[in-house]
Amino acid sequence: MNDPLPKMRVALLIAMTTLSGCDTLPTGGPQLPTQPVSTDPQVILPHFMVVANPSVAAVASAGRDFGGLGSFASRGGAADIRLGVGDVVSVTIFEAAAGGLFIPGEAGSRAGNFVTIPDQQVDRRGTISVPYAGQIPVTGRRPPEVQAEIESRLRNRAIEPQVVVALRDQKATQVSVLGEVNQPARLAVNPAGERILDVIARAGGPKGQGYESFVTLQRGPQKRSVYFNRIVNDPTNNIFVNPGDTVYVYRENRSYVILGASGFNGKYNFESEQMTAAEGVGKAGGLLDERANPSAVYIYRTEPRAVAQRLGLDLTGWPAGDVPIIYNFNLRSQDGMFTLQQFQLRDKDVIFIGNAQAVELAKALNIIRIGVATVNEGNSVRYLNR
Repeated sequence: MNDPLPKMRVALLIAMTTLSGCDTLPTGGPQLPTQPVSTDPQVILPHFMVVANPSVAAVASAGRDFGGLGSFASRGGAADIRLGVGDVVSVTIFEAAAGGLFIPGEAGSRAGNFVTIPDQQVDRRGTISVPYAGQIPVTGRRPPEVQAEIESRLRNRAIEPQVVVALRDQKATQVSVLGEVNQPARLAVNPAGERILDVIARAGGPKGQGYESFVTLQRGPQKRSVYFNRIVNDPTNNIFVNPGDTVYVYRENRSYVILGASGFNGKYNFESEQMTAAEGVGKAGGLLDERANPSAVYIYRTEPRAVAQRLGLDLTGWPAGDVPIIYNFNLRSQDGMFTLQQFQLRDKDVIFIGNAQAVELAKALNIIRIGVATVNEGNSVRYLNR
């Protein structure tokens, strides 16, 4: 007689094993996270769980400010253009009457009481040569200052000399515009002053879209980066460039990952400077009706310490650096939907949508069914071998 009791015992054993160790069930991510609890004050929790609401969304969305150029001290006005090594200058000397040092005494021998010295480049010592005046230091000086020194040196030899110094080819006062622009180049700084967007425009503009473009300004030991769109939208970031500055434009495709019970798991790129969590979930096909638990939508992120403190988290004993935080959204409520719409995604965020409990139960029952079927097959084989 075929006794069903052994089969039931085996099936019951499989069920108990499955239900007592749910972490063995197949799943698209971690078990639904909960805030870990420890009675040992020396134990540092691996992360914090924060229930998302409009106030939390406001703090988290403004958490990490990627740049601004307010740290540069000379942001108030255009740089003063001065002569430097490599510049090409011309010197014109005027005398009050003919018969002086430079102007012949014969009337009508030439038009005008002036002489122009051939253009010359400022040498590595930072000087130019003027006849009867000698070597004139020019590096770091404005043209009017150089004019005054030449006049002073010629005053006792020429007739009421007046001098005009003109910058013919500007080499020393340039900025470099590099990276993802259409025409990378070294550009001479306009004496009237040029801002960052001006020199980027002269270099052909950025190759990529504004929302994926970043600008790094290096000035001496200082270096700051900012979104290109932030320079466009906030005039305080469109500061004047200085000679010697380096403007580097680069592209960075910001992205997020979505896992779990969404329509399409995968990695998605941002399509604008700002992207809400609702847009991110929607782009991946939303929540699956047959699998998703609307109250188990999570965003995994590391936040700056200052943001964690503004969220009211107790960081006593927490090591220095960023803090791992899991934001929990309950989309069963209307407030949860609005919060998801207000929450701004950030580069490298991970969105996880948990399964409904009924789905996990169905997985367990399916494993039990497989176990019972395995026992039945074993009994059938044993019966045939008799």
